[in-house]
Amino acid sequence: MPVRPLPALLTSALALTLTALPLAGTASARPTSSSCSAQAIEAADPAGPDVKALCAALKGLPDKDATAALIRVGGKGSWHGVAGVRDMRTGAPALENARFRAGSTTKIVTAAIVLQLAAEKRISLDGTVQEYLPGLLSEKFQQPITVRQLLNFTSGLQPGASLGEDVDDGYEHRFETLTPEEVVAASVAKGPDPDHAPGEHQRYGNIHYTVLGMLIEKVTGDSYAHQAAVRIFRPLGMRHTSFPDGPDPRIHGPHNRGYDWIDGKLVDVTEWNMSDRFAAGDMISTTADLERLLFALFRGQVVPEPQLKEMFTVPKIKGATMAAALQRYELNGKEIWAKTGARPGYHAVVAATRNLSRTVVYSVNSTDAKGDGLAIAQRFAFPAFNR
Repeated sequence: MPVRPLPALLTSALALTLTALPLAGTASARPTSSSCSAQAIEAADPAGPDVKALCAALKGLPDKDATAALIRVGGKGSWHGVAGVRDMRTGAPALENARFRAGSTTKIVTAAIVLQLAAEKRISLDGTVQEYLPGLLSEKFQQPITVRQLLNFTSGLQPGASLGEDVDDGYEHRFETLTPEEVVAASVAKGPDPDHAPGEHQRYGNIHYTVLGMLIEKVTGDSYAHQAAVRIFRPLGMRHTSFPDGPDPRIHGPHNRGYDWIDGKLVDVTEWNMSDRFAAGDMISTTADLERLLFALFRGQVVPEPQLKEMFTVPKIKGATMAAALQRYELNGKEIWAKTGARPGYHAVVAATRNLSRTVVYSVNSTDAKGDGLAIAQRFAFPAFNR
């Protein structure tokens, strides 16, 4: 699969060596947020989030699992917490307003745009890829794949091309580019799922939303990034949310640097071209902006009914847990709808009860962001729903 490197000058300027960075305790960590003072914990609403557990999650950052964490809890009982460092080399304190790679939370935006287009009758959720993107699929795809099946991950498309299956493999390719067309072409070359027809099996993956991004561009005659800006970011006042300019590997604006363990060393992985993730995971945002999106979406201010119900309707397929972009969880007797996002050095979550009685948004600079996401969520998100 062909790849296109960045210009040599930019690559050399951004290239990072596998140099061991300071471990936890050698960087000057910011004291835990004042929202974790003894007085704040004592005064916490008993019906609100488990502030004691949230503060325990932040205590001691940076550590071997994370270098920084930003948490926002809303609904009935609000709470903000920040801890850790902005930069392991300098020990500068973590920024609460930091921008970060939001990973697959991007899929919420993609699903919302598609559902808006459906509400405008510019597409039908029962319309097909073969109809809207003629020629994209090969003759191997005998059965139609619908827009709804892309939204709920039941299309039967196989994974596309990538520049590494994990952080270790991808690190040396971090300044290279795969276009969405190249990603999808590799999927199409594999043919459809040999074991399940479209609509029969749910398999989470980026490929579904990469195709949806291409669909948005075809139907609107506009770039996906611009549609996201004019339809979602600007109307909601998400002033610090955007997509990189093509293959730009940098996070512009204030941000906490991301790190990952590679060959036993803690390596700065902040600069990384994510353009191959496109409409499936290339967004950069802040916790405040994602919280704004979460509340507006659940209140019906982004996607109108009846299209909004697609985001809370899990297909009746054995083992399915995903609706359109959102995943359903049961925790402490609560039904929670959530989306995680993971890129090297950055792990994000947006989650809420359907009635918004409790919400949580976090960005954690995890040193294994592409690893066990459940462990990260259990530490930094689950306490928000303990009560």
